[in-house]
Amino acid sequence: MKDYSRIINLPHHVSQSHPQMSVADRAAQFSSFAALKGHGEAIEEAARVTQGKVELTEDEQAELDVKLGILGGVLQQKPQITVTYFKPDEVKSGGSYLKKTGRLAKIDYYRRELVFEDGASVAVDCITELFGEALDRLYDGGNY
Repeated sequence: MKDYSRIINLPHHVSQSHPQMSVADRAAQFSSFAALKGHGEAIEEAARVTQGKVELTEDEQAELDVKLGILGGVLQQKPQITVTYFKPDEVKSGGSYLKKTGRLAKIDYYRRELVFEDGASVAVDCITELFGEALDRLYDGGNY
């Protein structure tokens, strides 16, 4: 062990050419850093679960088509509907099933989507279920 007795009581050196570093900047020199930037986010993304899209049977698709036809006929009433639909994931394969409830403003046949009063839209090809009071009154499982 070295003997520091000859320098321990000397005054602290203050540079004349470099400004003194703030305590926060000095502390930052010794703080931890992420050696692999984005690695934590990549692990979280890999762990995120998505679902596969379920294909409708011919009967289910036919029922959905009838319901869409009924909605087209009562569109001026702006019916309240609930739609279950598949939303593809933007990053990885699969997606998730979501529900949207609101008043239907229009059916965009060109873009093949339902447009709600709040501006939200749902692609017709992604719809798996469609419910609403107007549909309950006019559609009875094939007897309409």
